[in-house]
Amino acid sequence: MRGNENLIECLNSLLADELSAINQYMVHSEMAHNWGLTKLHAQVEKRAMQEMMHAEKLIERILFLEGTPIVSLLRKINIGADVPKQLANDHTSEQDAITAYNHAINLAGEVRDFATREILETILNDEDRHIDEIEALLDQIDKMTLPVFLSTKV
Repeated sequence: MRGNENLIECLNSLLADELSAINQYMVHSEMAHNWGLTKLHAQVEKRAMQEMMHAEKLIERILFLEGTPIVSLLRKINIGADVPKQLANDHTSEQDAITAYNHAINLAGEVRDFATREILETILNDEDRHIDEIEALLDQIDKMTLPVFLSTKV
């Protein structure tokens, strides 16, 4: 089934976002592991794996629409030097993703590709959960102080 060219282009843009997020989260996860923060490592690694599943869904849909997935494009990856900076960068990435998915959902509706819209809505729900998790971690740092927060992530 040949899909709408603008929507395929939009899906490829989302794919670039997801591939970039995977890289950012994996580096942050491994940094946490290196610092001995095994619980934080697991949390961030899980988020990276979810982003991988999003990339897979996008690739599948692009192929179904007879487009070519572009996997060589990455956005700027923002690696934080410490946990608060990492979480701030991750929060920004998730905010950007939510904006992009909302735009793509609107576009899918405009071109009457409701199956693609449904896939995008599912991914958007995951992104909403991601930003909620990051905000919860930032709130914990604020309430506990950074040293106490980090001690809970060992």
